[in-house]
Amino acid sequence: MFDRLFGKRVAGASRGGPLAGLAVPSSAGVLSCRVLDPVHEPVRQAEFVVSDAAGRKVLGGETDPYGTVLATVPAGEYRVAVTSEGYTPYHGSAVVAEGEHHGLGDVLLQVAPQPQLPEPGDWEIDPLHSQIGFTARHIGLARIHGRFNSFAGAVRIAERMERSAMHVVIDAASIDTGVQMRDDHLRSGDFLDVGAYPTLEFFSERFVHRGGTRWAVTGALTLHGVSRTVTLDTQYLGLGNGLEGETRGACRATTELHREDFTLTWQTLLARGIAAVGSSISIDLDVQIVPKKG
Repeated sequence: MFDRLFGKRVAGASRGGPLAGLAVPSSAGVLSCRVLDPVHEPVRQAEFVVSDAAGRKVLGGETDPYGTVLATVPAGEYRVAVTSEGYTPYHGSAVVAEGEHHGLGDVLLQVAPQPQLPEPGDWEIDPLHSQIGFTARHIGLARIHGRFNSFAGAVRIAERMERSAMHVVIDAASIDTGVQMRDDHLRSGDFLDVGAYPTLEFFSERFVHRGGTRWAVTGALTLHGVSRTVTLDTQYLGLGNGLEGETRGACRATTELHREDFTLTWQTLLARGIAAVGSSISIDLDVQIVPKKG
């Protein structure tokens, strides 16, 4: 009865086995592996993607607290990719047969080489190759995307990166969501009130290495005349050379702000009590820095 309702039991799922009690559809099999670091400790929350032979994603997810991946997939040939911050990605292949268990065994991730940090000294943000963007919820359904078109910033890289500092000034009136009427409202006293508060400023003297290429940059954000502590979850992308041969550093960063923390409390409710504008704002930054001239 069980097999007729749910399909075949996987080979190796006999009583007491590692897959005991597991049943899968008759046309599927099970794919598994355990992800370990160089000292054979499990890598938690490593990301895995299983793709078919044509490169189409079949499923994805994260390893469990024991570093384990266990997935039921249709019978066929697959490519498996495992990634985790600070490690070199793993790529493997597997053939899963109907009613069978294909185990990749222990996947050992190697520590990835760390990208070179910028040289100590004064750097500045290149606004032509950087972007400060944001996303807000609208009427509880859609997302509104916007950016600030005018900003400037300086970064002082210390001998120890953790002692570095940065200062960014944003022109509040340069807010741009692609809709003139909406942008005018955002500049008004209901929101940014750019006449009274013409700039947003972020100042940080705390750079904390979170492992791999991840850094936490914590500082004070002054918005609408209110200062609050904000942490940027930052991924350092390394150094490169521009078209004119100049050295460039790059990073991506994200954070989330709550409008009420900065007294941006304007709101109107639609039918059924749905707020027109969400309270949380997601911030996304793509930043390139170059050595300061002069």
